[in-house]
Amino acid sequence: MSDPGSPPPICVVEDSPVDLDLLRHAFRRRRLANPLTVARDGEEALAGLERWARGEEPVPAVVLLDIRLPRINGLEVLRALRAHPDCGRIPVVMLTSSADDADIRTAYESGANSYIVKPVDFDRFMDVAEQIELYWCVLNQPPASVFTSGRSPRDEDSAR
Repeated sequence: MSDPGSPPPICVVEDSPVDLDLLRHAFRRRRLANPLTVARDGEEALAGLERWARGEEPVPAVVLLDIRLPRINGLEVLRALRAHPDCGRIPVVMLTSSADDADIRTAYESGANSYIVKPVDFDRFMDVAEQIELYWCVLNQPPASVFTSGRSPRDEDSAR
């Protein structure tokens, strides 16, 4: 369990060590305080979902989910997440190398909040992350910021 004052984790479901390292580097460069939890395949992701539901691990602020995963693909993970009564509203960004129209359509039909094709333009990715934070805030009223980098859209609105 995490400290109640600490930022919520970001769950990355990614089987490529290279892509995972690039993502970690980008998050460090942006100085995000959110801890990363990693699932390296679909089975690990579903096991994590059950731990979140039982309160054994903090529910992530967002799930970054690859489609092409060993054992259970990302679309099946997405469907299981959306069907889960305790975790179905967690924002999910498909972060994948698949630019296939059928994959994109299926991901959105299955409940993805966004779909980003790798290689990632990190500035675009952070724009999406901030939009998902707004989505999350409206639906779930989470901690002060989903992605914690010292500012959030709510902080900027209250300063105006």
